[in-house]
Amino acid sequence: MLLRAGLWFLAASIAAVGVTATLLPSTFYHRVPWVAMNPPYSEHLMRDYGAMNLALAVVITVAAVTVNTLLVRAALSALLVFAVAHLILHATHLEHFSTGAAVAELATLSLAVALPGALLALTRARSPDGPRRSGVKRRKAGQRPGP
Repeated sequence: MLLRAGLWFLAASIAAVGVTATLLPSTFYHRVPWVAMNPPYSEHLMRDYGAMNLALAVVITVAAVTVNTLLVRAALSALLVFAVAHLILHATHLEHFSTGAAVAELATLSLAVALPGALLALTRARSPDGPRRSGVKRRKAGQRPGP
């Protein structure tokens, strides 16, 4: 339940970023805190960033619907790759930020790493194709049921 709720939250958040950056790239650049403090505006870059977020939101949405452990792990791992790289990039480019803005940005981006990381940890209690049930052994592919 918590895993699915977290996936839905991530999917909705990422989709909102994706829609805004794809359809309203200038608005995204100039209105979202901290974005305009970085490299100069590029409509192409903003739309690509938005489309990447939309694509990731699709995969996370399917993971939330199915809660297939392999898909959930793959989706959250992909999000973590992006979130960690995004955090590192911003952490190394704080020269135009006030102290308060830098702390707020890094806290927000750290949360963007922590949330999928925590959800990924929740999948440890699941087998690759569903929840683990104590005392129930899974058959190997092609193995016949025992007596």
